[in-house]
Parts: sequence; C-alpha cells; structure tokens
Amino acid sequence: MSTAVENVRQFKMPDVGEGLTEAEILKWFVQPGDTVADGQVVCEVETAKAAVELPIPFDGVVQELFFGEGTTVDVGTAIISVAVAGGAAVPAEAAAPAAASAAEEETEPERREVLVGYGPRSGSSKRRARKPAAAAAPTVVQAGGEGTYYAPKPAAVAPVTPAAPVAPAAPVTPTAPAVPASGERPLAKPPVRKLAKDLGIDLAAVTPTGPQGTVTREDVHAHVTAATAPVAVAAPVAAPAAPAAEPVAVVSGAVVSGAEDVRIPIKGVRKATAAAMVSSAFTAPHVTEWVQVDVTRTMKLVRSLKESGELGAGVRVSPLLLVAKALLIAIRRNPEINASWDEANQEIIHKRRINLGIAAATPRGLIVPNIKDAGSMALPELAGALTSLIEVAREGKTSPAAMQGGTVTITNVGVFGVDSGTPILNPGEASILAFGQVRELPWVHKGRVVPRLVTTLALSFDHRMVDGELGSKVLADTAAVLEQPKRLISWQ
Repeated sequence: MSTAVENVRQFKMPDVGEGLTEAEILKWFVQPGDTVADGQVVCEVETAKAAVELPIPFDGVVQELFFGEGTTVDVGTAIISVAVAGGAAVPAEAAAPAAASAAEEETEPERREVLVGYGPRSGSSKRRARKPAAAAAPTVVQAGGEGTYYAPKPAAVAPVTPAAPVAPAAPVTPTAPAVPASGERPLAKPPVRKLAKDLGIDLAAVTPTGPQGTVTREDVHAHVTAATAPVAVAAPVAAPAAPAAEPVAVVSGAVVSGAEDVRIPIKGVRKATAAAMVSSAFTAPHVTEWVQVDVTRTMKLVRSLKESGELGAGVRVSPLLLVAKALLIAIRRNPEINASWDEANQEIIHKRRINLGIAAATPRGLIVPNIKDAGSMALPELAGALTSLIEVAREGKTSPAAMQGGTVTITNVGVFGVDSGTPILNPGEASILAFGQVRELPWVHKGRVVPRLVTTLALSFDHRMVDGELGSKVLADTAAVLEQPKRLISWQ
C-alpha cells in the first residue's frame, strides 16, 4: 500500500498593482475542501487602483481561508493554505519519515506558472539540518521573491530505525532564474496578462526581461512596437451606455437618523485618490485658465454621428468624444504640453505617445483609466476605445495597467450639471482639462444676440513645465476645433 506525500503551502497576497501595500478581499470563489488547479482564480480583491482576480499558482486541496470577505490584508500576508501533493508515491510505512524529510529539505517540484514573487530565487536553496521529530513551528520549505511557503511538521513522527533507513535527499543545487520551457505558460502578473489579452498578444511570444523569466508590462509594449501593431484598447464593444455617469456611493443602503454620525473607513480607491491629490496639489504649482465656447455646431455633429451610425455599431457617440478629439488635436499642435517632471534627474520628459486619461466616477470611487496612444487614433477608433473604457470602468473591471502611464486627462464635470472647476493634476501629468455642462445662453453670433449652446472649458497645468503661453495655446486650439468641428474630419 502506498500514499502520496502532502505539504501545506500558503498563498500570500501578491502586489498586483506594482507598489501597492494592501488589498481588500471582495469575494472568495473557493471553500475549504475544494480542489484547485494551477492558474485557477480563487478570489477577487480590490486594490487602491482596481478590482483584480487572483489565480493560485499550484494544484491541491484548500485547507483554510485565513481572512473573510471585506477584510483588508497587507501584501505578503498569507490568505489561503492548500495541501499539495509532493510528487511520487512512497510506501505507507515510510510516508511519515518522508513527510519529515520534505519539511526539512527544499523540495520544490518542477516549476508551474506562478505569480511574480512566488517562484524560486536563484541561490536561495540550502539544506537544513534535521531536527528531532517533536512538534514544532512550521519550517520554511520554499522562499523566493515576495513569498515564503511553510509546511507544518507532523505532530508525531516515528523514529527511523536502522532496519529501515531513509536516505537523505541530495542537496538542492542553486539554479539560474527560471525560463519557461516549451509548452509551459510564461510567468506574468495578472495586470500584465490582462494587458496582453486586451492587445491580442500571446505571452508565450514575448521575450521576458523580468526576474526569473517574468514578462513585464514593458516587455509587452516592446513586443507590440516590434510587430508594428498599434497600441489600442481592443476589448469588444458592447451596447451604448447611458449618458449619465454613476455617482460615487458614500453610504450604501444605510438609513441614519439625524443625531448619528457616519464613519466611513478610508481604504481602497478613496485612500489612493486622497494620497495622490494631496501629493499633486502640494508638489506641482497649479495654474488654471478658462474659456467659454460656442459648441452649437459640435452638438449638431454629435446628433448627426449618432443618427448615421458611421462610427460603428454599438459605439457611444457623445460630446465627450469630440472634446477628447479636439484636445488631442491641440496637443499635436503643441506637443510640449505632453510632458512629465523628473525631479531626481532635474529633467522635463516630452512624451512621444499621448495616453489620454478619462476620469470616471464608479461605485468604488473615482478612477482614471487611459487610452493608450490615443493621439494616433482616427475618430472611429477613438470612439470605440472610449466606449470600451467607460463600460469596463462602470463594471469595476478596470485593470491597474489601464490606469498607469497616462500623460493628459479629461474630467467631464458637465454630467453633474456643473459649469467648470479647477481640476487637480493627475500625478505625473502636466495638464488636465475640465469639460463643463452644455447649456443654452445668449450669445453674439453673426452680429446678433441669439441663443446658442455654450460650454466652459478649464485647463489646469503644471507651471514648472507649462508657461502661460503654451497653456493658453492648447486651450484656445481646443476651443477653436469645438467651434468649427468639421476640422475634426480632416484629422481622422
């Protein structure tokens, strides 16, 4: 009779947002006793940037869930334990000694796909001295990157007699960082997998440069550039979304009497937004300029595009689309505003690509996903990307990768009935445009005062990089295109 040796491995909360320190467990998809497979999603967590599904990097049977839903857990903390098979079967009478040996030695099986930080580290494997068989604290059996796995020792282990000796395992030889072999799935964080999926890229075809053969976000972009494929949001476009943005819920379903105060924990998206806005407001010297614009012709063009369907089936056509296109044209005419400030090197970095961020109010808070390389898109392509971005954000499925690398942002405060404001810069960007409500006002048109559709645009910019002349040119060019929107057609 034989039995398989089992070890209990712990899966720790990974850093799924590149630098985040904590995440909230939103939902568990498994329970103790369930069998899980390598790559299977076991839970959904919310970071300061987005909701992310976590796949487990090994096979086994769930032993324990260490935290309940709604709990905020620090990165690096174990959240689930899984009993994993140790490999080959051994005689039943030798199973206990073999288990003890497995607990004392480094016994990592052939590499499976794991999250970054949970693979073997080169040169970290060392043989540990054998200890008495009495119950003790868990022994480290695999350490590497951000994660350390533990295997509890058996409560009682029969001593090895001379009649049935158990040969000690050979010392584990340090190996070079793991590189995926043929047929294996490549190492990559969930946001990188999502980015590759959105761009239609096979990760197996990407050359990894990260630790232990990990595919990074930069590797994916480099692969796209080498293949001369446009970087664009390629998610399927669904039915048109409602024009009004969903307001941020402050107290969900709570009925509070007038005498009671309500305390809301500062965490997740709200915590990240607060930190970013404080940093931006007290780091970059903000300047804001306003201009009122007659957008009567723009609103006529919006109606015409909706009725004709020429931008594609299911594509959402809104005034925001044409404002975005007008701003992109203005930036192409004044590319110096598409920049960032490098404090460490005391340099201003002019960005080649315009990654257009759209501030979106979602049930989880304000987020700013961006459309990669929006400046190179024709109007129909921009419309499809904007539709996809808004729908994914409202579903709460925006990935951390989609919110990184922005170069300029638009915030549409007009949907809330607001004329304009003084928007705070998204950290790392040089400018942000506020688009106010469109309303009918008396306006001088062709020498007569007549009712026209008017909006207010407000451009905030970082005065370290953008002086008044450059900021004024960008704002005036944006307004000029919206006043004569047929100029958009020549820039498709």
